[in-house]
Amino acid sequence: MTQKLWAEGLGTALLLIGVVGSGIMGEALAGGNIAIALLANAIATGCMLYVIITVLGPISGAHFNPAVTLAFWLRGDIATRPALGYGAVQVAGGILGVWATHLMFDLPVLQSSTTLHRTGLAQWWSEGVATFGLLFVIFGGLRSRPEAVPTLVALYITGAYWFTASTSFANPAVTIARGFSDTFAGIYPGHVAAFVGVQLLTALIAHPILRKLLLIKG
Repeated sequence: MTQKLWAEGLGTALLLIGVVGSGIMGEALAGGNIAIALLANAIATGCMLYVIITVLGPISGAHFNPAVTLAFWLRGDIATRPALGYGAVQVAGGILGVWATHLMFDLPVLQSSTTLHRTGLAQWWSEGVATFGLLFVIFGGLRSRPEAVPTLVALYITGAYWFTASTSFANPAVTIARGFSDTFAGIYPGHVAAFVGVQLLTALIAHPILRKLLLIKG
């Protein structure tokens, strides 16, 4: 279990380095073109997801996401205590990843985001759609082509950056960690709770739907 927890913490940290670091670099090089910055952000995040899921999946299952861990818990694939441990190290790893990124770019390590536009019904609904889609991709992939899951998740998140209004956080640990970064990828801390609530609620709603749709146990 210790090895699994380290894998989940490290993987989530690397995910946030990919998300926040590419956001900083993209914004710096895009010359004010937000579309180019978002494209760089999406591609780098997708690349990082493919790498960490491929490398760490055999160790921990490569959740890197409390909503995904909740979905596996609902299926009975992970016990309560390990699931809680996964959630704790995912959040901690995400925050450490953000701080490591700030150090790389010579920014103040301790920050609080001032990005205010990530709230409201459209954003919350977007997060529900994004999270449901992610769970569909994961469990559908596990049922049909398990070896393709890293590619499927990477492609889905890369695309979801563009086809969701919220740019597809779809991950409570990522959401919390991004509240600690006043950069391109940030989210105002006061808006974090609603995002996290929608993401976890969506996992609860998605479980019975995907179980029937994909004919999976749990």
